[in-house]
Amino acid sequence: MFIQIVIGTALLIASVMIAGISFWFFEWRLTVSAPWLTRAPQRPKLMLVLCATAFWVLLQMTIAVWLWAFTFLGLGVFHSVEESVYFALVAFTTLGFGDILLPMEWRLLGGMAALNGLLNIGLMTAAMVETLRQLRLQQLAVRSQET
Repeated sequence: MFIQIVIGTALLIASVMIAGISFWFFEWRLTVSAPWLTRAPQRPKLMLVLCATAFWVLLQMTIAVWLWAFTFLGLGVFHSVEESVYFALVAFTTLGFGDILLPMEWRLLGGMAALNGLLNIGLMTAAMVETLRQLRLQQLAVRSQET
């Protein structure tokens, strides 16, 4: 049980750190692009940032799922990559189909993967909304200065 908690905690921290570091880079890139993003026409650029942010969120989720999947595979919990990825994705998204189950000695990892998914989805949603909100505020500030 203790080993599962240690492994699950390490994976949780790793996936959050990967997301945080990539968000730091993403935010820096947006800051560098701010002069272009705030110039007219603004709304198409806002949509571009929305699409880029959504792609970034999907990338983070994919990285985290693969991190869990390779861990399951490395621990010998599953015998194929497909099984590992499928279970990691189902657990991460908290679908819990139940068609593939973890062996009893590894079952705590399923709950921790689900917890990681909930945490990451919440963090990524908040980051996505904040990114778009900040950009729109900057665009409106530039627009009000121009008039």
